[in-house]
Amino acid sequence: MEEKLDLSVIEHVAALARIELTEEEKEKYAVDLKKLWDEVEKISEIKNYDEELLITPVEHNIELREDINNKMISFEEVKKNAPRTSGNFVEVPVMIHE
Repeated sequence: MEEKLDLSVIEHVAALARIELTEEEKEKYAVDLKKLWDEVEKISEIKNYDEELLITPVEHNIELREDINNKMISFEEVKKNAPRTSGNFVEVPVMIHE
């Protein structure tokens, strides 16, 4: 591959990430992304890489329990454990602040 990537590739990636880059940043990231791409290509050169991927270093023999259908609990039972309710809803604290 060339010393650096085509700037159109950098501009495309920046557009996907919704970031604006200066011309100097585009040049810098073109070189950096090319180095990263070269490292990824090295992985694909490994013999038998595509044949069998190792997910974990140890084989796990996990016995899963059988799914059992039970009756659903009523909302009245749910409300007993909920700190606050509003009509047919359980109120929870706001987790996203603007």
